[in-house]
Amino acid sequence: MPGAPPGPAPLGLVAGGGLMPLRVADAAAKAGRPVVCVLLEGFAQPADYAAYRHSVLPLGQVGRMMALMREHGVRDLVLAGRVARPSLTSARFDAEGLRLAAKLGARALFGGDDTLLSAVLGLLRGEGFNPVGAQEILGDLLVPEGRLSAAAPSDDDRRDIARGIAVVRALGAVDVGQGCVVQQGLVLGVEAIEGTDALLARCAGLRRAGAGGVLVKLVKPRQDVRADLPVIGPDTVRNAAAAGLAGIAIEARSGHAGTLVVDRAETIAAADAAGLFLLAIRPDLFSTEESAA
Repeated sequence: MPGAPPGPAPLGLVAGGGLMPLRVADAAAKAGRPVVCVLLEGFAQPADYAAYRHSVLPLGQVGRMMALMREHGVRDLVLAGRVARPSLTSARFDAEGLRLAAKLGARALFGGDDTLLSAVLGLLRGEGFNPVGAQEILGDLLVPEGRLSAAAPSDDDRRDIARGIAVVRALGAVDVGQGCVVQQGLVLGVEAIEGTDALLARCAGLRRAGAGGVLVKLVKPRQDVRADLPVIGPDTVRNAAAAGLAGIAIEARSGHAGTLVVDRAETIAAADAAGLFLLAIRPDLFSTEESAA
């Protein structure tokens, strides 16, 4: 008598901080797919993943991570969540991690985040894994072009957005960051290794008198869409409001790329409660429209 058909293939999840990886695990489980989680020590909270098979490992324990995934038959692998990039001297590599770090080479190890992540994804494919973007598991993360909030940007806000597009594109071209804050044409801050929340906290003390101020978040040029796309969520909106900003502009969906919006309904509700605008844009068209205005 034939055996039972095989169940769904397991999904591997390497989880950093924030809501994104937990939402990925929840979506996969809802679809009936087993989830195997590696929680990066100091970033993901083990209590949040009590419902899932999980192990907590330091960032440099690459060999143990891959062994756990292989043990459970994982091929599809999602990397998601906030991770502060450590110095090489504090990464606590195991033997396999050291081997793969050497294989990555100096250009990746000492380059920007996208350079490093693209190289890491290539190595994972070489090791038999299939890297998958979080947006492929959570289908509603990417949003279409248009206004999501009740509030709309003013003409001054739109000029600040256009300025922000130019700045973020320059940052992305040298693989530095994905966001900046602009008010009245002045760049109050750019995102680098500290992340968006720290950027907003810093800009709260730099804001000028008067209305306005926008956070702009865009995809880097040539960015691999399977890891480290720009992300916003309810906390981003609350932090932008605390910084006195008028709103947030994000990159709209284009294929599998764009800014990921975690907990979309809650994020929009937070924007409406604070009176902030939330606008999804196509940077090429927005820049052209504003420069012609």
